[in-house]
Amino acid sequence: MDYKNAGVDIEAGYRSVELMKEHIKQTMRPEVLTNIGGFSGAFSMEAFKNMEKPTLVSGTDGVGTKLKLAFLMDRHDTVGIDCVAMCVNDIACAGGEPLFFLDYIACGKNIPEKIASIVSGVAEGCRQSGAALIGGETAEMPGFYPEDEYDLAGFAVGVVDEKDLITGKDLQAGDVLIGMASSGVHSNGFSLVRKVFEMTKESLETEYDCLGTTLGEALLAPTKIYVKALRSVKKAGVKIKACSHITGGGFYENVPRMLREGTRAVIAKNSYPVPPVFDMLAKTGDIEEKMMYNTFNMGIGMIVAVDPADAEKAMEAVKAAGETPYVIGRIEEGEKGVTLC
Repeated sequence: MDYKNAGVDIEAGYRSVELMKEHIKQTMRPEVLTNIGGFSGAFSMEAFKNMEKPTLVSGTDGVGTKLKLAFLMDRHDTVGIDCVAMCVNDIACAGGEPLFFLDYIACGKNIPEKIASIVSGVAEGCRQSGAALIGGETAEMPGFYPEDEYDLAGFAVGVVDEKDLITGKDLQAGDVLIGMASSGVHSNGFSLVRKVFEMTKESLETEYDCLGTTLGEALLAPTKIYVKALRSVKKAGVKIKACSHITGGGFYENVPRMLREGTRAVIAKNSYPVPPVFDMLAKTGDIEEKMMYNTFNMGIGMIVAVDPADAEKAMEAVKAAGETPYVIGRIEEGEKGVTLC
């Protein structure tokens, strides 16, 4: 009896690391002081000495049951983008600049090519956000996960000067809410998605005119990474007073998190186009509108609040970063919460 007979292939682990290295290499930043394969990742803080009060911000998350679609479609090169996005968008939402990322993959059987494909997506997410992929772990866990399944989670660290933290404390009535378009469902609500749609390869490979693609491709579309857009707004000289990453819990849970006491967000539902995948979800699953807005992003992945005088400049900055912005509402005085009208 040996470890391989027990279900853990150490050689496959070595092979996975070798296949990953090409992808990881493309995410490196000059601050990275260690090579892939060491026991830990080291990152120099030398470049941030000039900040008045350098402050670390962190985020951790996974991809959730969206992975079930990746298994069915045997498509593993995009879920890593989702994993990075869920972490770095939260960091950017606080005003932080993502610095580095670590991933954790737990699988029933280590198939090096599949692991490398997953990591290629992680690396792509890191490239999009400017974070270095400085380490990770692949755990082969036979008997715990089915052989063809895995879980994926990540952890990111960023930095911001304390004075530039986005806290919502300066929010006031009249401020404008700008929403940035999502790419679709992103990485939240898939337990409901999987109840609504038949989760078979045939169903996911069915093309729909309203979607312009197959159902599976529409649902698997990777989460947008808004780091560059938020950075662009800041570089344009616009103060982001408050910010909300629209994830699990949709508008009703996430928008209030950006507000200070005594302020209320008022959002016009007709101020932007809702992607057809959400209409299809609501009709197929007979889901009431409030539940849709309480579960999904409904086409808006990030919301920022800015002074009305800065709204146009902020819109142009978001467009310059390659994202699509909409003026979706305003801040009013009132009980902390959100009104959708």
